[in-house]
Amino acid sequence: MSQPNQFSLLKQRRFAPFFWTQFLGAFNDNLFKTALVVIITFDALSWTTLAPSTITNLIPGLFILPYVLFSATAGQLADKFEKASLTRFVKWLELGIMCVAGIGWITHHLWLLVAAVVGMGVHSTLFGPVKYAYLPQQLKPEELIGGNGVTEMGTFVGILMGEVLGAVLVVQQPHGLLLEAAATILVAALGLRAASRIPLSPAPVPDLKISWNFIGESIRNINYSRKNRTVFLSMLGNSWFWFYGALVLAQFPVYAKDYLHGDHGAFVLLLTIFSLGVGSGSLLCERLSGRKVEIGLVPFGSIGLTVFGIDLYFASLAFSAHAAAGVQLDALTLLAQHGMWRILFDVLMIGMFGGFFIVPLFALIQTRCDPAHISRTIAGMNILNALFMVAAAGLAIVLLGQGLSIPQLFLVTALLNAVVALYIFSLVPEFLMRFLAWLLIHTVHRVHTVDADRIPDEGPAVLVCNHVSYVDAIVIGAAAPRPIRFVMDHRIFKLPLLGWIFRTARAIPIAPAKEDPWLMEKAFVDIAQALHEGELVCIFPEGKLTRTGDINEFKGGIAKIIERTKVPVIPMALRGLWGHLLSRNTENVFERAFRNGLRSRLALAVGLPVAPQDVTPEALQQQVAALRGDWK
Repeated sequence: MSQPNQFSLLKQRRFAPFFWTQFLGAFNDNLFKTALVVIITFDALSWTTLAPSTITNLIPGLFILPYVLFSATAGQLADKFEKASLTRFVKWLELGIMCVAGIGWITHHLWLLVAAVVGMGVHSTLFGPVKYAYLPQQLKPEELIGGNGVTEMGTFVGILMGEVLGAVLVVQQPHGLLLEAAATILVAALGLRAASRIPLSPAPVPDLKISWNFIGESIRNINYSRKNRTVFLSMLGNSWFWFYGALVLAQFPVYAKDYLHGDHGAFVLLLTIFSLGVGSGSLLCERLSGRKVEIGLVPFGSIGLTVFGIDLYFASLAFSAHAAAGVQLDALTLLAQHGMWRILFDVLMIGMFGGFFIVPLFALIQTRCDPAHISRTIAGMNILNALFMVAAAGLAIVLLGQGLSIPQLFLVTALLNAVVALYIFSLVPEFLMRFLAWLLIHTVHRVHTVDADRIPDEGPAVLVCNHVSYVDAIVIGAAAPRPIRFVMDHRIFKLPLLGWIFRTARAIPIAPAKEDPWLMEKAFVDIAQALHEGELVCIFPEGKLTRTGDINEFKGGIAKIIERTKVPVIPMALRGLWGHLLSRNTENVFERAFRNGLRSRLALAVGLPVAPQDVTPEALQQQVAALRGDWK
């Protein structure tokens, strides 16, 4: 049965009004901020005596300062109050702030506009925890990746449109400032209208007592999140992305003017390409992840951020040698310049791989944190985001002040990203392991799943499967919606790459009783402990790889496991792996390698759960054989 497209959510009231509220909010933020940055960059003398590079790094810093001060309170409010009403309050606040900004535009008062920047930061701070707590409350688990992808796409399209319109409107003579003021007020009113249609979203903790001590509450939120190691490190990864993005995006106005020798249209072009990249990367996440939370995409995204960030530095140097010095070029003229397409490709790829990086992290945080604490978890993440973005603005000001060029700043950011990524993935090897598994089934193999939704999203269960090759566990793990503890022959842990992968995946080593009775008994203890903690455990009851392609006799280990821990058993069957280079097929290795073309076709079929009292090795073998059929 075909799965509904992620865009079908836009026809449903549980998602569409929320989406348009978020879209218009992101649109208005950037309609306002970009206009202010453009007017400061290209008409600085009539507004301030400060250096344009200082102001363009100061404005993003001031915008996210409220995240540090008010995120803890915002998280509590989102957990205590009904989300639709709270969203409408936030939209009324936005309308008031845009009216204040309108006065600033008309009176040519820079610091009133800067105050409005801080006000919009407050607006975004209050809406952030509501936004990301709303999605898991309204969407099914299998819709979360698609919903987050559409939301992130909409956010960056809104950012793009706001940036483009803000940069275009404010330079229109003689009424650019008046047009900008009117546009921001109109968009705020449209956002309020969209928010009025958001359906009721009950508060998870209505009796929560609000603590107004934002410092103490911020520390409590972060400390609470630290108890879940994977969630907390995902929060840090998310914050790092915003550090990276803030550091790069804040340089675009001056980069467009001083390095590309472009006018404000060149700045708009860079923002357009970057936003298209993030939007397309966010949408591709659902297709690449198979409609599940696939954290293997996170290392993939991180690699792209480093590779194309480094190339942007070299592309900038190459372009500078061919640009016409002292001449401001419009966007169309820039496209004809030697090396410009390489720069735009790098910017597009940075945005796209950023989408691969950020969407799975959001979904992971939403699915693995305590539902009653999700808004406060998001608030804690927003605090970290704010601190990282303030640090990004500060680092940019310091490094540029020390004489670094903007292309050199791009290079430093890309190299820092590589160091941070290696650090995070060393702390949570699950990211890297899932990436290798994801890479395997998206390059060497094409894996089709049959009834994979029968694997439970939560709670303990034992999975049993036929054993065909040394990569069986990797294929199963990549196709499953959550981590699995595999029970593996202890000798496989001695293999160079596979051993590292299975240790990283916390696989449970087992040995035959006649070879190592202590290790065998320890394996059963570890299995019982994993099931007690609500995990999935997968065993291969044959106890060895098939030498013929047929299913060997199932051993009695499964009965021993179920005797200790009464949990459901789910039969599964791998199809198409017989003949794999890492199977025990004795046919010619070159014939096997090229028989199915460059990408071999595999399938994983999942059967109905079997109640503990009905489990026998013989019955399970018959069910697995029926699921596999004739396709070995």
